[in-house]
Amino acid sequence: MHIASLRLASAILMAALCARIAMQPASAEFAGAAARQHDERRAFTDREILDGFFKTAFGAEYHLAGRVDRIRKYDGPVRVFAEGRNRTDRKAQLAKVVADIARRVRHLDIAMADSADAANVTVRLVRDRDLNRTISALYGARRAREIHASLDPQCLSGFRKNERFEIEHSDVILTVDNGDFIFLDCAYEELLQSLGPINDTSSVPWTMFNDDVQMGFFDIYDQYILNILYDPRIKAGMTVQETRAVLPQVMIDVRAWVAKVNDLPLE
Repeated sequence: MHIASLRLASAILMAALCARIAMQPASAEFAGAAARQHDERRAFTDREILDGFFKTAFGAEYHLAGRVDRIRKYDGPVRVFAEGRNRTDRKAQLAKVVADIARRVRHLDIAMADSADAANVTVRLVRDRDLNRTISALYGARRAREIHASLDPQCLSGFRKNERFEIEHSDVILTVDNGDFIFLDCAYEELLQSLGPINDTSSVPWTMFNDDVQMGFFDIYDQYILNILYDPRIKAGMTVQETRAVLPQVMIDVRAWVAKVNDLPLE
């Protein structure tokens, strides 16, 4: 299982719950992601794509304060820095995830940073047994209790936004010792949701932002969602009505891009 989100005053806190599975050899876990990618659905109607976009880009699954009826996104370069456990293998996997996202989202400037000071996305790599302690240290004991009262997270992310609904900083927590598939699945989901589409939906079966879906890769359907969100015509702070007004031309360009990077026929 995956993600739930909490909106807390000026910070949006989004927690992801991944299924606890038996440890498997790395080759088997990567094979699981490869099998899912081989079998993924690759063709969607505009209506199917936009249904998922509106359900994930607006709203928040849990929110206690503030407005959630606006587009939220970064308005500038996104730089990611990993700190915590000295796991060069996990840091290398994270760097590949970031590079993959950069290659597949046309108007998103995202890359790894050389230092924490140069980053606006901080990824904390922790052991599973240290996850609860890390959540409490980052968000405080009261908010940590609110998270654990709702779910038992295995990875977590959240962001701060300004009054213009521009994301200013994101925090991601990933566990390093639950196997390769869980790490990659959480890394993709948490990084992508920390870029803006934080609302989970159980009514869209093709998105990783569904509690019942695990991917382990950046699937085509979610590439549509992120490319729509980061198209320059979609601005932070836009309402649903304002977004709908620019979508016809945006969809033409997004379809062409997603087809190009995935070698799909252009419908």
